[in-house]
Amino acid sequence: MSVDVLTFGLNHRSAPVSVRERVAMPVDLLRPALAGLRAAFGGALREAAILSTCNRTEVYCAAEPHVAEHLPAWLADVNHVQAMDLQPHVYQHLQEGAVRHAFRVASGLDSMVLGEPQILGQMKDAVRAADEAGSLGTLLHQLFQRTFSVAKEVRSQTDIGAHSVSMAAAAVRLAERVFGSLGEARTLFIGAGEMIELCATHFAAQQPREMVVANRTVERAETLANRFSAGTMRLADLTERLAEFDVIVSCTASSLPILGLGMVEQATRLRRHRPMVMIDLAVPRDIEPQVGRLDDVYLYSVDDLGRMVQSGTDARRAAMVQAEAIIETRVQNFMQWMAARTVVPVIQHLQQGADEIRAAELERARRLLARGESPEAVLEQLAHGLTQKYLHGPLAALNRSEGAEREQLLAVVPRLFPSRDTRR
Repeated sequence: MSVDVLTFGLNHRSAPVSVRERVAMPVDLLRPALAGLRAAFGGALREAAILSTCNRTEVYCAAEPHVAEHLPAWLADVNHVQAMDLQPHVYQHLQEGAVRHAFRVASGLDSMVLGEPQILGQMKDAVRAADEAGSLGTLLHQLFQRTFSVAKEVRSQTDIGAHSVSMAAAAVRLAERVFGSLGEARTLFIGAGEMIELCATHFAAQQPREMVVANRTVERAETLANRFSAGTMRLADLTERLAEFDVIVSCTASSLPILGLGMVEQATRLRRHRPMVMIDLAVPRDIEPQVGRLDDVYLYSVDDLGRMVQSGTDARRAAMVQAEAIIETRVQNFMQWMAARTVVPVIQHLQQGADEIRAAELERARRLLARGESPEAVLEQLAHGLTQKYLHGPLAALNRSEGAEREQLLAVVPRLFPSRDTRR
């Protein structure tokens, strides 16, 4: 059975955050998810990797063709979601399309922020998880190694990442829309990952009145806070202290909201209607969506920031054309490599048959020599036997063939068995 490369999933273009958060998979769930995926499809699915970020959840497979039609149901089932809720938002890419999609994703061409570099690291983490789970084989390993190489080539030879408006910079802009200068703003960061670190860096440049980091692991909060001379607090203290802050930026790996409607309502009463800017960069979301209905609360999701940064991509459109050209060339190179792989089993079969003929004729020659036959006669018989047996298959096929099939064979045979004049 033939094996296809396929990609299946949904992203920020095809699905809103309310859908993406329902299928997002934290890193610690990737290995069990991969085990479940392989168990669900058995031998029909040879290799797999899962990429899950705030902007996308995608499955990359080397599988028999029929697997593609059943992947949506698997993704819905493993996340306890109705398949009909996902169906309008999912996409699939097969073979050349799947390879092209992987190259574009790693190069930042399919990102919410065009050219953003974080996705490459996230894809490498996904590949590492798949490797540790034992779900990578030759095909996907080769695909991802070439994917990383293409991403490096695009970033080094084009300006795709130049002058990008990052999500962190957009968060600062949104806060400035409400407060103007942030010099008097008290800012709370919930989480201590890469995105929070980027946001803290951008906010620190505005020299806010106070910066505080809250995280489940106190040590990580202190490590980040020390970089910006910021304070720290426990997540358990959020209820009591939330009202102190003008700007809240949250991005954790929590599967449930950290800031609920009741908690924020209480904080707004204590603030006596002073505005709060709340920026939720997490998927699944850290802040209950109903919070956005409260007066004096300006709640923004990762999709809201994405729409804002899209307006800053015009200067990089020319770089996109150059990047797409690089990707297209590398896609064709990979497809040629894949096509060459399909010949390998045929070559192995031919080699095995030739080895069996050689072994049989050699054994026959040894028996003749052991009986005292002339070495010259034995060599002559060995050469004759090898020649006849090697040619038996092609000659028999020619004799049995008729019409168009015979014409095809007559055209192919001289290429397979060139004459001495042709070889010169």
